Amino acid sequence: MCGIVGYMGYREAYPIIIEGLKRLEYRGYDSAGIALFDGTNLKVSKTKGKVADLEDRSEKEITKTGHVGIGHTRWATHGVPNDVNSHPHLSNSGDLVIIHNGIIENYESLKQELISRGYTFQSDTDTEVLINLIEDVKKKENVKLGKAVQIALNQVIGAYAIAVFDKTKPEEVVVARLGSPLAIGIGANENEFFIASDASPFLEYTKNAVYLEDEEMAVIRFKKGIKIRKIKDDSLVDTYVQELQLNLEEIEKGGYDHFMLKEIHEQPKAITDTYRGRLLRREAIIKMAGVEDNMKKFLNANRIIIVACGTSWHAGLVAEYIFEDLARIPVEVEYASEFRYRNPVINESDVVIAISQSGETADTLAAIKLAKSKGAFVFGVCNVVGSSIARASDAGAYTHAGPEIGVASTKAFTTQITVLTLIALRLARAKGAITSSDFRHHLLELEMIPQKVEEALKSDAHIKMVADIYKDVSNFLYLGRGYNFPVALEGALKLKEISYIHAEGYPAAEMKHGPIALIDENMPIVVIATKKGHYEKVVSNIQEIKSRKGKIIGIVTEGDTQVRDLADHVIEVPETLESLSPLLTTIPLQLLSYHIAVLLDKNVDQPRNLAKSVTVE
Repeated sequence: MCGIVGYMGYREAYPIIIEGLKRLEYRGYDSAGIALFDGTNLKVSKTKGKVADLEDRSEKEITKTGHVGIGHTRWATHGVPNDVNSHPHLSNSGDLVIIHNGIIENYESLKQELISRGYTFQSDTDTEVLINLIEDVKKKENVKLGKAVQIALNQVIGAYAIAVFDKTKPEEVVVARLGSPLAIGIGANENEFFIASDASPFLEYTKNAVYLEDEEMAVIRFKKGIKIRKIKDDSLVDTYVQELQLNLEEIEKGGYDHFMLKEIHEQPKAITDTYRGRLLRREAIIKMAGVEDNMKKFLNANRIIIVACGTSWHAGLVAEYIFEDLARIPVEVEYASEFRYRNPVINESDVVIAISQSGETADTLAAIKLAKSKGAFVFGVCNVVGSSIARASDAGAYTHAGPEIGVASTKAFTTQITVLTLIALRLARAKGAITSSDFRHHLLELEMIPQKVEEALKSDAHIKMVADIYKDVSNFLYLGRGYNFPVALEGALKLKEISYIHAEGYPAAEMKHGPIALIDENMPIVVIATKKGHYEKVVSNIQEIKSRKGKIIGIVTEGDTQVRDLADHVIEVPETLESLSPLLTTIPLQLLSYHIAVLLDKNVDQPRNLAKSVTVE
């Protein structure tokens, strides 16, 4: 959810914080703010709207000097998006200032207690309650800021990543996290420090970073370094500095109009990077350390439970087909947000695969904790190295998709399916559930997928033409069968996310059980009708739609004639194995959603009400 940025050092803080907020704007963009300390005064500027609006307001409100500062871009949880509810928030004295990502669940009771002691509140936020609680503790206990933060956080219930500054102690910043990510960049000779929700704001300044674990806090002192402690018991924690592998070019648009379009076109490379070193076709081997080291856990599992949210849940649905079809292991796919609340039956013979692009999804993290408490083995699949899910899992595999900035996931979906396919194939081979020749054929086809994605991307201009025809409709229906039913769900989600057009995904055979009532001459229906897998059945579904005057957009295999004769429009994808077809059929659906949203003049990379990484419930 929200993005936080901070700087302490010898450079001017303002441009670093503003540019950092722009890079984190995918995390929240309904309001933004900045606080700077110029050596004497604490200057705050904040506004409803985007970081660009903050820049305009800052020009009028503050002098942009100072070597210490914090900034925030917000995705609202408590309090509507407006100037007052924007972060940073000051304490009643004006000495303390805070930025916060997360939710303080018991803020109302804390607020009433503080009001009874004379505190007043300007905003509707839980964050203003937290900064005044810290101030209250600091005064009552007569302690330094770090200790006051620790005592206060032991009184709150919820999730947070925070940065707190005290203008009476201007050479230190206190940060802490629970359930929301926080990175600290360390400059040369500890003469400067950077604080951010992820490393992107400080990549051009340093590749050295410390990632706080849950329930840890750090006191950062200029020229004196970092001290990390456990929030609960005050014990010291060793500072582990990581060298970042991320490059600045990876988080820029690279000549594309939008990050989403760039990321759609990056999929051939992302898929290749994901199977590189793992898929050894000539040797007919799949090498994945996390699987090899835990092979007995997988082979002896009664079932695999996949937990995920959103697009990752759709990837999990594809994986259900792959694992059951190839490896003959029973699979259940669960929404992480529901899994944790319904008292699920889990035992030590279960393997739980948790999928998340960011590795920070709050509901998925909670599902992991529940599964581990029941003795299940947890295997994480995520994209961000060192993320919370990567650390919380017993083992796992990274997708190597590179940074995904666009809020609507694209390459996350295809790289997650790639990793899950590799796992399923490796287990199928270990179980003897697949023949040697069939195994080799799957490896060959998977190795060729990036090239075939490149071919699918060549339909871009044709897809844009189709998008222009249907951009003004109110509803879409997406239909698929077998492996491509989850792709229909994902295609509908993409359209909803970025164009705000209502769309539903259904198994094609379920159309007769309700959705067929919606079909008329104004309803476009996207039908995934590739040659492999239930083709004749899907053709029958198309005929049923045509008899009711529905408009058909068919996603078909190259050279198809039967659907072409029935459909109003067809978009071709190369032929591949049925189990790998989702990696191709999703490409035109991503492009269709993108072009419709652009033609409607929507903010493709930052759709309303959404944030990239859902770090709160």
